[in-house]
Amino acid sequence: MTYFLEGELSDAERDPATARFRVIPVPLERTVSYGGGTEGGPEAILEASVELERLYRDSEPCAAGIVTEDAVDCTGPLPQVMERIAARTEAAVAAGAVPVTLGGEHALSYGAVRGVARALGRPVGIVQIDAHADLRKAYQDERHSHASVMQLLAEEDGVRIAQYGVRAMSQEEVDRRAACNVVSIDAEELVTGNIQSVTLPKDFPQDVYVSFDVDGLDPAILPATGTPVPGGLGYYQALNIVRSALAGRNLAGCDVVELAPTADSRVSEFTTAQITYALMSFASAK
Repeated sequence: MTYFLEGELSDAERDPATARFRVIPVPLERTVSYGGGTEGGPEAILEASVELERLYRDSEPCAAGIVTEDAVDCTGPLPQVMERIAARTEAAVAAGAVPVTLGGEHALSYGAVRGVARALGRPVGIVQIDAHADLRKAYQDERHSHASVMQLLAEEDGVRIAQYGVRAMSQEEVDRRAACNVVSIDAEELVTGNIQSVTLPKDFPQDVYVSFDVDGLDPAILPATGTPVPGGLGYYQALNIVRSALAGRNLAGCDVVELAPTADSRVSEFTTAQITYALMSFASAK
């Protein structure tokens, strides 16, 4: 297995006892409904990360320490897989680290968010970058579908959610957004209005979990994803939206999901690795 920023980190920066970030690979691919390949996402991100520079903007997030854990076992019933993921993120937060979960399909966020919330013992809000709302109920008869992950967290766990970049949604999801008080600005408004920053409601939880589905970006920027939807966010725009949403709040954990690497291009893989490192920088900025 490759390690995040392999070759760049000192022994001290790889020390599990002090590392600020724990990278958790989750090669989950069980409920994808269009293109496949997310199982290879985590390793592709890790391999691309080797080519990243330590410096991102004006800081070196890796100086706070990054540990890459073994991949989560994704075999067996999905509820068991979700609990394995939750146990990993819970342990990371309990150790004072920020869990950075690499997917894999978006279904994994259910386990990852629940583990963070368990460790904190207080509400967690989700900032979601995504082309899809993921608010369907038991999509294609699967409760833990990638298309149902936010429905589970919103309705079963009462998690507050803020969605940015959505541009493919069913009426069921429109209705559930309203019922669950989901904050949202969709892609058309963001892109055509060149909106670069957002402000979360005052009553949104102070502890924020960022779930970054790479299909939230326009496929001209990142084509290697299972459901590339036209009209997506720009690279800097998406990161600026996340950064502004975190203002005055704590980044308690994050995931980067739905990369489906291809053999003929490394653009998507490298972009996803850079996004992952950018999210670490937002936590380090506190």
